[in-house]
Formats: sequence, C-alpha cells, structure tokens
Amino acid sequence: MFKVFAKGFLGLAVALVMNLPTMSAAQDASNDTLISVENPWARASIGMSRPGGAYLTIRNDGKDTVSLVGLRAEISGMASVHETRTNSDGVSSMTPAEDIAIPAGGTVALEPGGYHAMLMQLQSPLVEGETFPLTLLFSDGTELEVNVPILGVGARGPEG
Repeated sequence: MFKVFAKGFLGLAVALVMNLPTMSAAQDASNDTLISVENPWARASIGMSRPGGAYLTIRNDGKDTVSLVGLRAEISGMASVHETRTNSDGVSSMTPAEDIAIPAGGTVALEPGGYHAMLMQLQSPLVEGETFPLTLLFSDGTELEVNVPILGVGARGPEG
C-alpha cells in the first residue's frame, strides 16, 4: 500500500490510499476531476550522465478534459514531458511536449517511443529494484504523486 498526494484547484482535495501498487488516483473536492495513473515504471540508468525516463498511463474519469502541464521529481534536476517523433526518413528525435490533454473518459500513455517523462540532470542513479516519487501537475491544479518502480536497463514495459 502506498499514499497518494492530491491538491485540488479551488479548495480541499481528497488524497486516496490505493491498495493496488500499480495505480494511484486523485479527486478534487468538486468531484469534476478524477485522475488515475496506472503502471508507472522506469528503466535503471547507467550512472547519472544520461537522462532517465519514466512511463505510465493517465486516465481521466472526470467530467472535463484536463491537461498534464508539468512534472516534478527530486531525483531529477529537470523533469519534463518529452515526445519521441520519427520522420519519414526513419530518423527519431525527442522534443519537449506541449501540454497533453486527457479528455473526459480518456487515457494518455507515456511510453517508450512516444510521450515520456524525461528525467534530466539525475541527482542519483536510477537503481533497479528501487523506487522514486514523481509528481504530475495538471491544468486544474491537481498534483498527483506516484511511486515509480525502477526496472532493469532492458525493460520494455511495466512487467519488466
């Protein structure tokens, strides 16, 4: 069991404690936003000289579209959402992403080869078997902290 911290835009927020280790959720006091995160994971890093990445799925079961507008992680001097794009010549590049809209009733995946949490300026290595907190910041003021398990260097998904 782990705790989730949520902070609503215009008032009190409800912090939910989930029994599932792969899901976190936050609901604001007006009950218009219900955001959950499923299957967070990251790959172990080789030292600290290269950025790390974290992946997860965001679900919006609320009544309104909400956007992911930022990230915070103590393990990173600069955490942000990036997007990997591949052009018609097959050349891939990563660029900072704009705000990511999650429609009411919809999901957005942060996964290898697409949107992902880029953890630049690592403050310590990402060590397999450990975890770190990652806070997702949303356009409605909601802040959702998830505990991200670190898998092996060759992991391709949350199952390893």
